Amino acid sequence: MSEAVAQSPSVFRHRAFALYWFSRIASILAFHMLVVAVGWQLYELTGSAFDLGLLGLAQFGPMLVLTVFVGHVADRYDHRVILMLCQITEAVAAAILVYATATGSLGTPVIFVVVAVMGAARAFEIPTMAAIISSLVPRSVVPSAMAWFASANQAGQIAGPALGGVLYLLGPTTVYGLTIVLWGLGGCLLASMRVEPAPRNTEPFSLRSLLGGFRFVRSDRIILGTLSLDMFAVFLSGAMALLPIFARDILETGPWGLGLLRSAPAIGALTMSVILARRPLTLPIGRVLFSVLTIYGLAVTCFAFSTILWLSMAALAVMGASDVVSVVIRFSLVQLRTPAEMRGRVSAVNGLFTGTSNQLGDFRAGVMGALFGAVPAVAIGGLGTILVTAIWMFLFPELRRIRSLDEAAEAEAARTAGPKTR
Repeated sequence: MSEAVAQSPSVFRHRAFALYWFSRIASILAFHMLVVAVGWQLYELTGSAFDLGLLGLAQFGPMLVLTVFVGHVADRYDHRVILMLCQITEAVAAAILVYATATGSLGTPVIFVVVAVMGAARAFEIPTMAAIISSLVPRSVVPSAMAWFASANQAGQIAGPALGGVLYLLGPTTVYGLTIVLWGLGGCLLASMRVEPAPRNTEPFSLRSLLGGFRFVRSDRIILGTLSLDMFAVFLSGAMALLPIFARDILETGPWGLGLLRSAPAIGALTMSVILARRPLTLPIGRVLFSVLTIYGLAVTCFAFSTILWLSMAALAVMGASDVVSVVIRFSLVQLRTPAEMRGRVSAVNGLFTGTSNQLGDFRAGVMGALFGAVPAVAIGGLGTILVTAIWMFLFPELRRIRSLDEAAEAEAARTAGPKTR
């Protein structure tokens, strides 16, 4: 990272980014509170690892179907308005859960439909919340803004699961009701933002424009290697869907224990993201990326075999810390190497890769947990992550050789400027 970036002023001097950051905390806090409550409630209803895995599939389905459209929308319309509409949709989904729980009409079909609706909202939200950052801060501090963006996500993931687990003792309606308030707060903060209009895509609506993000990712091996490595690593190492089983049957705790387990990865991630925001990466980026994903796989394997709550939490914290380094590198590369008018579509592809890894990873863990047990399902995934990381080092040598984010951005700028000088 260049000296200019390392010495850049705080991103919170930019009012729009500060409002956006607090909005993200409120939204992520609400989402993870709801996830804990829904997961525990579903496991109480069915006692099925397979059904827990289906929760991930219910989120993934809408994301898969809508990806080519959400990127196009993000490149054409006001990012702020898109995010506010997503907040409203998620609040309505939580309201349905409140009503169904209070009236005793909640069943697995209702849960899966609500989760699918939230998946559709997040399909639009994920690429937009990444694409908007370059409009909130100068280009020179984008990596720092990405680290703070990651810290907002992790802060919500720390407090959300723990708070959701504790408040569940008062009843799931209490949890769902508070999420409605938080999403409303997030929407109000977004409405208060004043953002400079970003360059919009003027390409006519067509199949070619819809698939523009996929073409760009395929043509850029740095981005392709980063996204595909993250996708396969997280797909294989997915363990979050099985946390209710680990909490109740292996570690012998209650909803509060589930909340602590869900918070643990975010504790490690928040610590690391704050460090990265204040001290940007100066080590060779490519080597760092492969190293942290190897550590991630080892931590997943350790968690699988742990029967002690504090050790399980420590392993999950290491997972979170190593994962956030990968996230900051990936998001920064995507933002710095992508033309402004294509960031929505490329961020949508990034969101699809992320959604595929998280939601299908949960489904994989649920299926393997039902067939072989929770411990083998997670352990095999952790070892598989290490294997995939080793394979990608040879499939994408150019990714391994990247020394800094600046170098990657400058190489892309030179490639973009080259044809204009002919």
